[in-house]
Order: sequence, then C-alpha cells, then structure tokens
Amino acid sequence: MDLSRRNLLFGRKPQAPTALQPPWATSRFTEDCTRCGECIVACPTGLLRKGDGGFPQPDFRQAECDFCEQCVTACQSGALQLQGQAWAYRAGISAQCLAHRQVECRVCGEGCPQQAIRFRLQLGKMAQPQLDGDLCNGCGACVSLCPAQAITVK
Repeated sequence: MDLSRRNLLFGRKPQAPTALQPPWATSRFTEDCTRCGECIVACPTGLLRKGDGGFPQPDFRQAECDFCEQCVTACQSGALQLQGQAWAYRAGISAQCLAHRQVECRVCGEGCPQQAIRFRLQLGKMAQPQLDGDLCNGCGACVSLCPAQAITVK
C-alpha cells in the first residue's frame, strides 16, 4: 500500500523518514546547523558525509564512530554539543543475516568493540546472533563488516 496516497486522501502531510544525525546533535540540530561541513572534515574515521539538504549525517557503510568528539570541537554553530550519550542509535540485525540463513558467519560479533553481538549455539543449527541493546553504543563497527548487509543502525 502506498502510504503517500493514503496521506493525500486524508489530508495528512507526508512523513519523510528521519535522517540519522551526527553524534551529540542537539534537539535543534536542523535549525542550528549551518551546513558548513567542518564536522565532516574533522571526523577522523570518515563517518560523516554530506546528506540531504547539505546536513552532515553518519554513513555506517563506510566507517564507524569512535566517539572522539572532534566533530563537536569543530562545530562553531552549537548544533553539536557534548551532552550525555552521543546518540540513542542501536544496531539491528535483519533476516538477511547469513547465520539466520544457516550459513556460518560471525564477522559482526568479532568486529564489535563493545561485544554487544554474541552468538548463541543451537543444537543442529548455526549459531545465531544475539544483540545486547544495553551494550550496543551504536558505533556502527558491525555494519560495514557484514557481507550480507544485514545490519543497520537506527
């Protein structure tokens, strides 16, 4: 079903998917960000890319976040400020996962610096990934490693 047609019928504004924001983005990020690109230049891992509308956004397919805070230091507009956690994003593993399809693969678990992805052994089956949401910090180290592109950070 095309939700945009349903929205048109009922007079609702279309709901665009929200783009991921850089670490430590404030609640006023889209209003305060000048789109200067200094945070993109400052990011040592190359995680930040120019996204829709020129706003910086993380691209976990290319890199991970090491939470170095250099993007915050480079941000002169105040759109990025050190405040509590960097973000509330967490990894998710889809049905495309090779282990879910009975193919041996543990790359994501081996590459996770937080050890948030562990593999549970099962009798007569491949070990299945289990993601511990409390340990996952949303760094995205697992995303680019996955050969099946089954991991996303949201």
